[in-house]
Amino acid sequence: MWLFAIILLVALMIPIAAILADSPLGRSIARRLEGRSDAGQNAVQQLEQRIAALESELEDLSRSVVGMRDEVQFVQRLLEDPKKKPS
Repeated sequence: MWLFAIILLVALMIPIAAILADSPLGRSIARRLEGRSDAGQNAVQQLEQRIAALESELEDLSRSVVGMRDEVQFVQRLLEDPKKKPS
């Protein structure tokens, strides 16, 4: 029984790891780790990379905010009239 549980846990960790690696958080961590290994680049290139990373993180956050705003509006509509079905 324990062996089955361990095998199931390992099998579920593979897609979870793939999802986390492809998420905005995973990409952000990868960009930061890349930045640490390139210590020999000049300052201008490092700043350009940091700006590009910040811009992409800002885009990810903007998408998240838009999604949360939509969710809040949906919940507000449900709370205003719970008997009315969402369109």
